[in-house]
Amino acid sequence: MSGGPRTLDRDAIAARIPHQGSMCLLAGVDEWNADSIRCHATSHHDEANPLREVWGLPATSAIEYAAQAMAVHGALVAPPGGAPRPGYLASVRGVEFAVDRLDTVSGPLDIRAERLTGNGNQILYTFTVAAAGAALVSGRAAVILDADVLASGDAGRATRSSA
Repeated sequence: MSGGPRTLDRDAIAARIPHQGSMCLLAGVDEWNADSIRCHATSHHDEANPLREVWGLPATSAIEYAAQAMAVHGALVAPPGGAPRPGYLASVRGVEFAVDRLDTVSGPLDIRAERLTGNGNQILYTFTVAAAGAALVSGRAAVILDADVLASGDAGRATRSSA
């Protein structure tokens, strides 16, 4: 595990993930370790949220909040001095919704992701987006690392890059 900071603000998050400007949805990292991360966000109240529809912010947007937490986690656990490997959300499973919209939720969102298993090319996370101690959206997500390399058929190169 990297010896990096235990907490991060929005600027430090944006420096570690490809999501920039208003698409960087997270406000901060509250804590993390080799297996999990906990973040918070207030952008669900932002009228300019890029995921917002005319009628509001759909609860399915919570999946993107969780995916960004996973991306930050990947950057934080990357070997020191090494760039994090690009990851792509491949699937979500067992997603449960307790709300229809996020913009009507008062207070900050609490986003948690826990690495369940993984290898050099894929990771399985469980995630929960909550507010005021109540789960709003939860599920599992599969992340594929270096998917562009795997798609090109150069699996050997993908294996070498993970070493």
